[in-house]
Amino acid sequence: MIKVTFFEDSSGYISKMKFEGHAGYADSGYDIVCSAVSMLFTNTLNSIEKFTDCSFKMDEGKNNSFVVTFLEHYADDCKLLLDSLKLGLYSVIDQYGNDYLKITLKEV
Repeated sequence: MIKVTFFEDSSGYISKMKFEGHAGYADSGYDIVCSAVSMLFTNTLNSIEKFTDCSFKMDEGKNNSFVVTFLEHYADDCKLLLDSLKLGLYSVIDQYGNDYLKITLKEV
């Protein structure tokens, strides 16, 4: 299962997000759930870098884990991209069920 944790304040601004695990929907290389989550994650970070002034750092951990920390309070354009990421992830759950992807929101 892929576990995604968003650390956000009461206004919905994300200070950190963590992605870890593997979906287990199918064998490696054929897992469309893992592919969808990876594409959403990668495209969001690439879009933030290219289209906003938002700054973040990403750390890679063990076992397919990534932690993205936003270095400052960001503008609405970055928030829109992150809200879009969350929408896409919830759409994956709607399509494939919650056996492969779990999203946790933690207020900070």
